Formats: sequence, structure tokens, C-alpha cells
Amino acid sequence: MPGEGEVVRYRSVWPLSLLALKSTACALAFTRTPGFQTPSEFLENPSQSSRLTAPFRKHVRPKKQHEIRRLGELVKKLSDLTGCTQVVDIGSGQGHLSRFMSLGLGLMVKSIEGDQRLVERAQRLDQELLQALEKEEKRHPQAVHAGPRHSPHHVVRWVEPTALCEELLLPLETLPQSGARLLLTGLHACGDLSVALLRHFSCPEVVALASVGCCYMKLSDPGGYPLSQWVAGLPGCELPYRLREGACHALEEYAKRLQKAGPGLRTHCYRAALETVIRGARPELRRPGVQGIPRVHELKIEEYVQRGLQQVGLDPQLPLNLAALRAHQAQENRVVAFFSLALLLAPLVETLILLDRLLHLQEQGFHAELLPIFSPELSPRNLVLVATKRPLGEAFSLLETEHS
Repeated sequence: MPGEGEVVRYRSVWPLSLLALKSTACALAFTRTPGFQTPSEFLENPSQSSRLTAPFRKHVRPKKQHEIRRLGELVKKLSDLTGCTQVVDIGSGQGHLSRFMSLGLGLMVKSIEGDQRLVERAQRLDQELLQALEKEEKRHPQAVHAGPRHSPHHVVRWVEPTALCEELLLPLETLPQSGARLLLTGLHACGDLSVALLRHFSCPEVVALASVGCCYMKLSDPGGYPLSQWVAGLPGCELPYRLREGACHALEEYAKRLQKAGPGLRTHCYRAALETVIRGARPELRRPGVQGIPRVHELKIEEYVQRGLQQVGLDPQLPLNLAALRAHQAQENRVVAFFSLALLLAPLVETLILLDRLLHLQEQGFHAELLPIFSPELSPRNLVLVATKRPLGEAFSLLETEHS
């Protein structure tokens, strides 16, 4: 879409139907542009957020630095507004978000992760950060941290989407008769894990939720979508795998690639050709996990296919029809056009999935909103679902403001 004051000229007139499709898709999708206006935190250094201190940036990539800061600050505000006693970070991975919330923002945090190796690394990083913070205090005694520091409490546990996890609901410390007030969060909780957060939100101990989902193609079918009665009642409400997978692509990043029109766009055509070869050799092998093959634009199409076959466990020396592969390669521009149309609809598919979750919570009498929380150029899955048991009223607008 053209920016303010920008004029876009094309070499030919676009069909009105295509322009209408684009306008309709943009109008119906949730906005992905955050409401805050702030200078980029990466202006001075593209790999270091100026809004995080050095100890919290260590071992954390720029994208993740932006995500943990933005979501952590929102969780802190939401915790203050709802009187939460404990945050539960579900699918915490290496614990970057949990560490920032606990050691950076002073929240009591329980981290739940199913992978033992990730939990062990998270605990090592906790100790490393504590030591770094202690050294910093000794160098700057005038800036002593107020009160004791609490590292995240890590738990190795798989959270099932269809069953309640008792460990998730247990408080970390003995509380008065009023009991625990939990806030559930998940940073890019993959597939059904984001559905599990919604199911646990109905428990009486839970008073708030801040969930950023991803990997919609991994949602159980049925069970992961639709969740709301309203969407389930719509004729043809099903979302096939191909649409859900398309909704996970980075729209803004791909737009930049299209503008550059570089040879890297060839990847889509090569991957499509590889798929035809795989299905010819093994028709039952669907959606094989082909990892990124480096420097695709420097490879001949047959070389790419051979490497791809090896990745999925097929014989790389399989006889190839070179004439057919060359015919596929001749369709390169049409494949790019097809993929671009799929990405045009991607935000609309994500909107439908998230709108279904919003309606699911509202049908139970809860209060829920969707907010664009991350810069979409840094983090494409940038919509956070925020829910509370009681209305926040005008205080809800505080969640959207950028922390100074």
C-alpha cells in the first residue's frame, strides 16, 4: 500500500476485481500497525535494543529483545491493573521472557516448558544474569535494586490442549485466604498451546491472559479451530491446512523481497518443483519438512531437487525428468504471483482464527481485546490477545501505550 504522499505507478492497469480483492482483504483484517509512535530501539545498533540494559540483551537476538520487552511491559501493566500475584509463562523455551519479567520487572514468575534441555539452559542463563546484575550493582551502588530478586521458577511439563494442567495453577508461595491470582502468558505459543491457554483461563485462579499465538497450521483439526459457537455455526467455516500455513508467513518481509525482485524469489518455484518430484516418488508423503537450503539462487533446479530429496529421506540420485523441471522453472514468475496472492489473504486468515478466539472468550462472559503489540517488520505474529474476568474500562488503553 502506498505511504502518505507517495504515488505508485504501474506499467499496466490492474484489473478492478484484483484491486477490490486487495482493498477488501485489507479492510477486513485486524490492523497490524501498533498504536505507539516511538523512535526505533535499534537505530544506534541493529543488534542491540536501546530499551534493554546489556545483561538482558545477552544471548538474545534483536527480534526476541523487542518481543520480550514489549510483551513483558504489557504483562506488568496488566498484572498491576488486575492485582495478580503470579505470572505463568507457558511454553517458556529458554526463559528469555520469564527472566525479563522476574529479574527486570519484579514479577513472580513460573515458567512451564516441556523440553528438559531448554529448561536446563534457561536455569544456566538465570544464574548468569543474576551474576551480571550483581556485578552491575557493585559498579553502580547508587542504583541498587529495590527489594529481593526472584529468579523464574522453572517446571518441566507438557501442557495438553484438552486437559487442565494442575501444576500450572499451583501458587509458588503460600497466600492469604484470598488465594492466588494468576496471569497466563505465552510468547508465540505454538499451535494447540495457545488453545490450552484459553482453556485454562476459565479456571477461577486465573484472572488475566496475554497470549501471542503462532504456527496455526499445527492446530488440531478438530479441536483447535473453531473454538467459538458462533464461528462453528457458520457454513463452510473450516480452514484447510494450506490457508492456516499461509497465515504464518512474514508479509512485510516478503513485500521487501518483491520490491527488490532479487533471484531469491526463485525459491518458491524450486520448492514447488521439488514437491512434484516427491509426490511422484512417494504419493503418500505429504507436507515433508524441507528445511531451508542455503544459496538457492546459485543452484540449478536439479541440484536443489537432489538436496531436497536427501532432506526428506529419499534417494538424491533418483532419475529426474530434466525437461519437466525446466518447464517448471519457466513458470517462476507465475509461482511468485500465486504466492503473493496467498500472502495477500494471509492477514485475513489470521484475523479469522484470532476473532474466533476472541468470540470464544466473550461467549463465556469474559472481556477480551486484540492489540498489535510488536513491530510487524521485526515480529510478523504481532497480535496479542488480552483477556480479563472483569472489565478494565478506560484503563485498558494504558496497555497500548509505549513504556517510557
